[in-house]
Amino acid sequence: MSTVKNLNNFPFAAIIGQEEMKLALQLNVIDPKIGGVMIMGDRGTGKSTTIRALADLLPDIEIIKNDPFNTSPTGLAEAYETEEIKIPMVELPLGATEDRVCGTINLKEVLSGGSSTFEPGLLARANRGLLYVDEINLLDDHLVDVLLDSAASGWNTVEREGVSVRHPARFVLIGSGNPEEGELRPQLLDRFGMSVEVKTVRDAELRVQVVDQRTSFDDNPDEFSLSVEKQQDELQQKVIKAQEIL
Repeated sequence: MSTVKNLNNFPFAAIIGQEEMKLALQLNVIDPKIGGVMIMGDRGTGKSTTIRALADLLPDIEIIKNDPFNTSPTGLAEAYETEEIKIPMVELPLGATEDRVCGTINLKEVLSGGSSTFEPGLLARANRGLLYVDEINLLDDHLVDVLLDSAASGWNTVEREGVSVRHPARFVLIGSGNPEEGELRPQLLDRFGMSVEVKTVRDAELRVQVVDQRTSFDDNPDEFSLSVEKQQDELQQKVIKAQEIL
């Protein structure tokens, strides 16, 4: 356990934009059709910590066992062995290639008559989950377009030398960035359903509180997690109830 898992507790509502960030994230997991969220802010404002904690708010999902696309067995004519997994939280590294993101068709296998022709990528792993891109303002334009198109359509298509594979890629796209490290293209911002700006807290007393709680977690993660478990459970039930109502 390496991060504080209580979305409602860290890194405190007094940070400008923090409440808006948490609300935007919760709304997107309640209704993924909103279209994702872009979070911009300086280093140390808790962007990544809060985003990574989001997965802990969500209930496990049922999938076909060992399925690389996290396929739901609900509504299928054939019966499959199933398993429950934690909501996928996939992080896309800046240096990722298109093949790693989208998956690749093994043409050598195809030409030799083999049956294993497609190697799923990060979009397959993120299906029915969350796809997080840190420093999205530094990501290659082509990859950004691929991510946004898949997030909007819910599908990923890979074509190589006349061979085509299409699989579901329904995920909540979350991007974050530091404006000091690169300008955010207006057309990129336009493709997200929500955007939030988070600013660094300047109040000395609150900064001490942040450090104290972080230290408490580092000293005894289990004890700290237990101290906020009730808040975590209440927030989780609130999100689940909202999904059911929707």
